[in-house]
Amino acid sequence: MSSGVAAAPRAKKLVRSPSGLRMVPGASAPRSPFGLPWSPESECPRCMQCDAKFDFITRKHHCRRCGKCFCDRCCSQKVPLRRMCFVDPVRQCAECALVSHREAEFYDRQLKVLLSGATFTVTFGNSEKSETMVCRLSNNQRCLILDGDSHCEIEVAHISTVQVLTEGFAPGGMCLVAFLSRRVWSHEGGQQA
Repeated sequence: MSSGVAAAPRAKKLVRSPSGLRMVPGASAPRSPFGLPWSPESECPRCMQCDAKFDFITRKHHCRRCGKCFCDRCCSQKVPLRRMCFVDPVRQCAECALVSHREAEFYDRQLKVLLSGATFTVTFGNSEKSETMVCRLSNNQRCLILDGDSHCEIEVAHISTVQVLTEGFAPGGMCLVAFLSRRVWSHEGGQQA
């Protein structure tokens, strides 16, 4: 459990960039696991969608989600991208914009309970002791936060499976049992169960 416990709040700062306002971690905080490197400008002389050649009139734009190069026509949608810490909607290609819309709908509708928080009985590992905790998703949607007598933050990127059971209750009943498995990385770089 100690590897998932946050010792202190992570420092963040609001940065203005050409993409818009973005909350970025401080120097000691880990970078976003969701951010992809942008395609180098020298490696993309043409739009990756319609193959239009970039020139003085046809400008090159990077999709803020996938980092690929597109012309304005193929990368004109501005869509919220909260999981990458953007405050304002940002430029995305059509494919990424669709995924971002679906992702936002998933978080706002299907996971509304986790965004606002819900009470669960939590048992860590093989422990026989249970603890009542409030479970919610962090504001930047990167961590699952468990608050009770103790505090635990689990990075969403490290969760490998989630299983929710409604055993013994009619659909829409109040009793839910959730099983959560996460990946733990060893110091040698390998994955452990």
